[in-house]
Formats: sequence, structure tokens, C-alpha cells
Amino acid sequence: MVQAFIGNDLVNKRLKPGSKPFEVRDSRLTGFLLRVQPTGAMTFYVEYARGKRVKLGASKAISAEQARQRAKEILGKAYQGADPMEAIRLAKAQTFGEFVDQVYAPWAAANIRTAHSTVARLKVNFADFRGKKLHDITPWIVEKWRAARLKTVRPATANRDLDDLKSAIAKAVAWGHLKHHPITTVKRSRIDTARSPRFLSEDEERRLRLALDAREERIRAERDSANGWRKARGYDLLPDLRATAFADHLKPMVILSLKTGARQGEVFSLTWADVDLAAGRVTIQGARAKSGTTRHIPLNTDAITALRGWRESQGAEQLVFPGKDGARLNNVRKSWEAVLAAAGITQFRWHDMRHDFASKLVMAAVDLNTVRELLGHSDYSMVLRYAHLSPEHKAAAVEKLVASGAST
Repeated sequence: MVQAFIGNDLVNKRLKPGSKPFEVRDSRLTGFLLRVQPTGAMTFYVEYARGKRVKLGASKAISAEQARQRAKEILGKAYQGADPMEAIRLAKAQTFGEFVDQVYAPWAAANIRTAHSTVARLKVNFADFRGKKLHDITPWIVEKWRAARLKTVRPATANRDLDDLKSAIAKAVAWGHLKHHPITTVKRSRIDTARSPRFLSEDEERRLRLALDAREERIRAERDSANGWRKARGYDLLPDLRATAFADHLKPMVILSLKTGARQGEVFSLTWADVDLAAGRVTIQGARAKSGTTRHIPLNTDAITALRGWRESQGAEQLVFPGKDGARLNNVRKSWEAVLAAAGITQFRWHDMRHDFASKLVMAAVDLNTVRELLGHSDYSMVLRYAHLSPEHKAAAVEKLVASGAST
């Protein structure tokens, strides 16, 4: 090992390469060194602890004096207790946007059933985070985001967004992009899980059916008018909707949702291979279910009649409710909201048909475990919200106190 003052004169004139790599340590600044390769390439380093060094740059890129100044800065930080390598690692760290686009999204596409929507929510709902380094996403930043988000969405929606963010960052930790999860202390917003779920009253369900029937008649009337126009001009006629059980997909889809409690995405993905009309059963395949578990839902008479009539009017499509050109549907919001408006029904989302299904089962004295299985939940936490709709078991429990008191 050679020791000398590392300056431009040494680097440019006096130092000659050898047959093997060797290092020159500076005689004035401990830790500052120059590594020389047999090819003549020279690189400046600073060693701030035993076995720990930082590359400062090649002699062709920076001067000896520039390297010396950089070495002094790094040694000064190390003396103060900082880890220079950690500072360099953080400087090179990915931004949240880079991580989502380049790392998380490809993984999600291969491993998460709802990858497209999950990644889309991360990009849209956390757009302000995309330029931040992963380690710069702090609890305070997330809390500010939540405060702004809660001005426009419900706590449950903000919680779902937060879950997406924390899950993505957890993967960054697991894959070595972060040392520690920076927002583990951020908790979900509190939600009253005992609040009454939204379900249709008898009158609301009657009005919904009437609105669906009125929509069907309007579509048929429009087809009649169109065919009258085409017939007068000698054009080929469109299929006669008076000869089919349903004018389009909305009414049978609503009936199926009300009578099975299936999620909208599960209904959109349902194929005729999943429907057994003879056995009166529909199968929600695990690959297309939120829980990832296959479940079988019995069909009542209403659902069987609707599906049978829809199948006869649809043809030989693979999907039960195909969209344009046979592709999977992804949205019925416009037609659904129009029907709700016509029926005078407010604060009732498509997903509330799932609550309607569960609520009416409980009110019909169906036990919570059966409801849980039909909904596809893995535990009781999500079905406990329906427990108060069947007060008989609570009344019986309280009544036992009377019997107990009478015997003493």
C-alpha cells in the first residue's frame, strides 16, 4: 500500500499503474484514497469506517481537489454519527410513482384479481404522492391527505384507499425498497359497524320493479318505432323485443343481485357455465370472487325465472350479461341511477342490493353463519351488522334473566 499526498500532480504525472490493482492512501486526510487499475484507470474513494467506503468518482470525471472536498464532507457526517451510505441510498430511492408504475403494478397484474382498479386508485387518489420518495411518505402527510379526502368521500372509502396505500408500501419494505414501513402508525378511520345497513322497504322494492318494467316498455316502444321506420324504407328489421322476456340486461341483473347478494363484479363476470338452472344454483368462482374462494348460492324462483327468460332472449353468449361485442360489462351506473330516480329511491347504491339480500335473510330468521356463507365472508365481522335485524335471540337472552330472578 502506498501513502502520498493525492493531488493532480500525482494523478496526472507521477503515478504509474502496476501489474495488479493497488491503492494510494492520502498522507494528510485519513480515509481519502485512490485505487489504481492495471489499465491506468483511477478512482477516488473515502473510507469512513472499517470496511465501509464510498466511491467518489473516476479521476477522468472529477479532480483530486474535488474528490478531497467530497471526502471531507462525508467524513464529517460520519464523525457526527450519520451513515453516508444510507444518505446515498435515500438520495437514489424510488419515488412513489416510480415504484407503483415499475414495480407494484406488474406484480399486482400477476397476483391480484382487482389489479387494474387497485393500481388506478393508487395513481388517482395519491397523485400528490407520486413525486415523493418512498421514505418521505410520513404519517403526517397521510393524515393531511385523509383530512382532505374525508371532505368528499365517506370514511369507508378513505379507509379502502388507505389500505391500498399501506399494502403497496408493505410490498416496498418486503422487496427491499424501504427498510421500514413509514406509516404503520396511521390507523383507519373509525366507522360505526353497528349502523343499520341500507335495504329496500316493501314499497321501495315495489317501486323499483315498476320502474324497471317501465324502462323495459320504453325500450320496446323505441324498438317498435325504429322497426316501423325501417319497414317503411325497406330496411332489414331489428329483432322484435316484444318476443323476448327482457328488453336488455338491467332488469334480470337487478333481480339476480337482489336474490343472490352477489357483488357487481361477480355478476359482471358470471358465465353460463356457472349457472345450473336445473339444480337451482349459481357458482361464484374463486378466481373472480373478492375472497378468492368459490361459493355456491341457491337460486330462488324469482332468480331462476329471470335467468331462464334472459337466456332465451340472449342467445349463445358465454357471459351471462355480456357488454358490447360480447366483452365483459364494467359499468351500468347511468341506467341504474335513472331507474332509481324514476322509482323515487334515494341513498341506495348497487352494492346495497347485497345488504338488502343479507338483511332480509336475517329478518326471515336465517342464522348469521348461513348468511356469512352465502355472502362469501371468511369471518363474522362483516355480518354482525345485520344481527340487530333479528332481535329474537337478544330478547330470549334477556328473558332468561327473568327466569333466573324468579328462581331465587
